[in-house]
Amino acid sequence: MPREIAKAYEPHLIEPRWAEYWVKEVLFKADTNAPGPVFSIVIPPPNVTGSLHIGHMLEHTEIDILTRWYRMRGYNALYLPGTDHAGISTQRVVVKNLKDQGIDYHKLGREEFEKQVWKWKAEAGGQITQQMRGIGESCDWSRERFTLSPEMSRVVREVFVRLYEEGLIYRETQLVNWCPVCLTVLSDLEVAHEVRKGNLWHIKYPVVGSSGFLVVATTRPETMLGDTAVAVNPEDDRYKRLVGKHVMLPLMKREIPIIADEMVDREFGTGAVKITPAHDPNDFAAGRRHKLAEIDVMTADGHMSANAGVYAGLERFEARKKIVEDLKAQGVLEKVTEHVHAIGICERSKTIVEPRVSTQWFCKMKPLAEPAIAVVERGDIQIVPENRREEYFNWMRNIRDWTLSRQLWWGHRIPAWYCKENGHVTVARVKPAKCATCGSGNL
Repeated sequence: MPREIAKAYEPHLIEPRWAEYWVKEVLFKADTNAPGPVFSIVIPPPNVTGSLHIGHMLEHTEIDILTRWYRMRGYNALYLPGTDHAGISTQRVVVKNLKDQGIDYHKLGREEFEKQVWKWKAEAGGQITQQMRGIGESCDWSRERFTLSPEMSRVVREVFVRLYEEGLIYRETQLVNWCPVCLTVLSDLEVAHEVRKGNLWHIKYPVVGSSGFLVVATTRPETMLGDTAVAVNPEDDRYKRLVGKHVMLPLMKREIPIIADEMVDREFGTGAVKITPAHDPNDFAAGRRHKLAEIDVMTADGHMSANAGVYAGLERFEARKKIVEDLKAQGVLEKVTEHVHAIGICERSKTIVEPRVSTQWFCKMKPLAEPAIAVVERGDIQIVPENRREEYFNWMRNIRDWTLSRQLWWGHRIPAWYCKENGHVTVARVKPAKCATCGSGNL
């Protein structure tokens, strides 16, 4: 009896059955012992917290097409699936879930919190994997990996220790991107930049020993509490006579030096800039050059710290309002002008990122970038389209050292042990029995 063919293709009636069949019959399993050439590709692991979006679909389609093409040509082809533990994103989700239940995750402690995250992953973390199976991606599902599984953690620890032994990983106090909502340092790629309308506050800094003053313009008055200098350009004739003298920092009544530094743009604002090494990248670099103090005036959650004097405890933007009011009251706020500038935004919490001085672990990027630049320059690797080549070079030649550490409970832990007796740090594949310098077992 002839079978009637549907006039329209209805994927929901056909595709799930075949997708399930492909997985059930293990059609895409890569045989380690199979003869012939090998083609292997690892999925850039999507976050376990999410679901597939159009960007995934573009990328996964390209990977699947390539894998199927090689498989059809007789290659032993492997498309390796997996998901990323997504430290910050996953912790945020679980923290919110616990908060909705009236539970403060801090009070749970680290071990119990990690159990809650693993429980959440088991219940809700497989959406992307199910979607990938459902659309028929030709993965070897017997090899599926999760970036925080024990075997992956061992690899991460091994690579970290090797890079540390090679001098590529180091621990140092630097200016970092800090999210006051996620309560962790962020890498540069985790910070989005938005152009917003703001203000320039022009503030009078009285010159000590005279009736004059220097006017500095700032977009962030709340950070002035941590100023440790005012800088002018050494070629700026307006201020040459003042270099080496001091100004009185308004509100804090602290004397700070007037320094000369070529970083100052004579044409911007008044040509004199406040230097706050603990809260601005350029100021941090200038502070290191001139050996200035680094005064952090904020807490981890974006409130003013004890270093902020009478403003301690205020939320940073509330402090800004109060500081501006007080500057007006004291007659040292010359004027306020509109100003358009780029600000850093945490890509997850969408809050304004706070530059802060902090001790973190970093990876040196220049030695890793140099061979990556060389292979493209030689033509061993081609970038298509050609106009992206210069973009690649620009990024690689200007790349900054990568911030590795995160202040999270969920994720890979830095394999470093700290001696409670003398502070010595030991980086190792397994926990050492004792401190290498003093012999203490209190690590």
